[in-house]
Amino acid sequence: MLSDYLTVKETGQHEIVIDKSRFIAHISRATTEEEAISFIQSIKKEHNSATHNCSAYLVGKTDNIQKANDDGEPSGTAGVPMLEVLKKRELKDTVAVVTRYFGGIKLGAGGLIRAYGKSVSEGLNHIGVVQRQLHQIIHITVDYTLLGKMENELRNSVYPIKEMNYLEKVEIQMYVPIKEADSFKDWITDLTNAQSEITLGEEEYLEKDYL
Repeated sequence: MLSDYLTVKETGQHEIVIDKSRFIAHISRATTEEEAISFIQSIKKEHNSATHNCSAYLVGKTDNIQKANDDGEPSGTAGVPMLEVLKKRELKDTVAVVTRYFGGIKLGAGGLIRAYGKSVSEGLNHIGVVQRQLHQIIHITVDYTLLGKMENELRNSVYPIKEMNYLEKVEIQMYVPIKEADSFKDWITDLTNAQSEITLGEEEYLEKDYL
């Protein structure tokens, strides 16, 4: 798994109007090609009276699946510029569909390329992008005599606390970026004078807004 990557924040849509044509960008996450195709089909069904429902998607941690579809627009004027926006923004596991309701004014090839690219770009700005960072859940077990010092240090650190369990001893679960797991364990060992039990739990992605 990647230590971190960018993707769209949530499923959403955003509409712009260019020369009386409506361009509605629908954007969602898709971790498999099947999910991407299913999303595209759902938008086509919802907007079956639209002039075009053009699409593009990137799937896979190495972008190994990339598809673009012009859905009746002149070749290369819709799907490809949409895909290029996703790639330029360095997004992964993302699918975009731009629904066009023709307003009676032809835009020409250059105008279409700009319109479809702008629709996806503004859609992403409206919906938002997040950075997903892979974290190791680290379990720390300490005696109650160390709780005050430990809790103060951990709450003032950059590492989020997942949970604290007050049992026979205190069990603390922390989210630590994968790349920092070893240095975190060394820090806890020093902090507790080696009077703690440290074990590794599952790996989990945490998300934060990306500007």
